[in-house]
Amino acid sequence: MFGLLLILILMIWAIFYHPSIKETGDLPTKITNKLDQLWEIAQESIRENKYLRAEKALLTILRVDEKNATAYNRLGILYAKQKAYKDAIECFEIAQSLEPSASSLHNVGLIYYETENYEKASLAFEQALEMEDDLAARYIAYAKVQEKIGNTKKVINALEKAVELEPIPQTLKILAEAYDNAGQAELAEELRKKATKMIAPVAPTNSKTEAPRPRQQRKIHQPRKIVM
Repeated sequence: MFGLLLILILMIWAIFYHPSIKETGDLPTKITNKLDQLWEIAQESIRENKYLRAEKALLTILRVDEKNATAYNRLGILYAKQKAYKDAIECFEIAQSLEPSASSLHNVGLIYYETENYEKASLAFEQALEMEDDLAARYIAYAKVQEKIGNTKKVINALEKAVELEPIPQTLKILAEAYDNAGQAELAEELRKKATKMIAPVAPTNSKTEAPRPRQQRKIHQPRKIVM
């Protein structure tokens, strides 16, 4: 499921990302305007889960601009959402060949993970990390694959790196679970205590008694979601 959650995050990126002028600057004005209309159709269709309409718009874009890596990436996301994994991988790989990026490689890794091709998923995640190694989510995804393969040492190393990049309670708990699985119960317990302290409210240090203040309405903040 963690793979699908990450794909969902990428879909949100696809909805709001619009190709830059640089990407379409070499095309005639009329064609550029037409492409802009097609991008808007694709974005609207993605928001409304009208995948066929979005697919047609993106394919039309590619008929005009066959080297548009962004369009291939979006097509890959659409196919992945519909579990057309073979087509999704093909789109991501084409996007990667046109415009190498960690995101394209990560997407390929997610699809291979979902189809239980763990060796290829591992390779894709490793290549993504070589290009961009400052996101905790990439290390967590890599750790999940190594867990499936049975490489306990790589699981722990990857999760330790994730904690180093993003030392939040959720990441600490994931590493604690990995320590438990590796028979390192003491380290696991230390991390859980640390995570609990981060969540627990800090007790007031002022011992003086103060008159009660009028109660104010507080805003409820949306908790931060951690992608796995």
